[in-house]
Amino acid sequence: MSALLTLTPQGLYCPEAKAHIDPVRPVEKAIITHGHADHARAGHGAVLATGQTLDIMAIRYGSDFCGQAQTIGYGEQLNVGGVNVSLHPAGHVLGSAQVLLAAQGERTVVSGDYKRQADLTCAPFELVPCDTFVTEATFGLPVFRHPPAQQEVAKLLTSLELFSAQTHLVGAYALGKAQRVIAELRAAGYSRTIYLHGALEKLCAYYQTQGVDLGPLELVGRRGKELQGEIVMCPPGQLSDRWSRRFGDPVAAMASGWMRVRARARQRGAELPLILSDHADWDDLCRTILETGAERIWVTHGAEEALVHWCELNGRKARPLNMIGYDDGEGADDTQLAAVVSAS
Repeated sequence: MSALLTLTPQGLYCPEAKAHIDPVRPVEKAIITHGHADHARAGHGAVLATGQTLDIMAIRYGSDFCGQAQTIGYGEQLNVGGVNVSLHPAGHVLGSAQVLLAAQGERTVVSGDYKRQADLTCAPFELVPCDTFVTEATFGLPVFRHPPAQQEVAKLLTSLELFSAQTHLVGAYALGKAQRVIAELRAAGYSRTIYLHGALEKLCAYYQTQGVDLGPLELVGRRGKELQGEIVMCPPGQLSDRWSRRFGDPVAAMASGWMRVRARARQRGAELPLILSDHADWDDLCRTILETGAERIWVTHGAEEALVHWCELNGRKARPLNMIGYDDGEGADDTQLAAVVSAS
């Protein structure tokens, strides 16, 4: 067991600091790792997070999303009830962080969601040595090995060249994934205007204010078939929604680590699956666990049992947390957000 962390119905809890980390219900004090809705909920009394995560929460929930918000920068230490709390880049999305709790010679890291692949839109993952490491396991099975993002974006550009008379609809989660796809397209030399569903507008604009160059973007608005030969970004749920019919016979693409599974691609209606994830794959999960030097591993939201078994085979004490309230991806609220925009 960790001397600094326990599990409550609200989620992970540090008794000495009297603070929860990514709680699944409103609490008095919360430390938030990043802005996805299954980790960052409104209604807490006080929230500690990076400035970018707080900004994202305000964009999504309104400026009154909590009673009191406190910013902490990467690497900055804050003593809370005798526990030194610091945040370190998780490489997941803009502002995402791992939480390091340190006291009495014990170091516990709650990683939140993380990835090791390079990402042009957020700070890279920082390895934090610790005694107890809490890891996600979203893609915690050996079948999940993510290819380079550039390779998947090249597939999209090749399809655009081959099927130049068709609009290419790309389903991508509103926070993190959409911006990463756009940034990778720009890095590959695609300079034309990229068109956005309204649900992506505010977060793309915010990324631009944070120095992430996404190039020329425009809202789709009432346009449809006249966007043939263009790239249109939208929340994944819109690929099979009537909204997509305005484009005639579009090529439907979906950017997600789940596109490794053909049944998932069919379920999403993706003709062009792009295996592009904001989570660590199997190899990076295993590598990270070893590199932290942690003797105790807590595994949460995902294929927990498989990763626990791997840890035990590799001499690590491990336990599944079986926590309820976390999504298997980062877009739990995208369908709801898209519906609100479409209705407005």
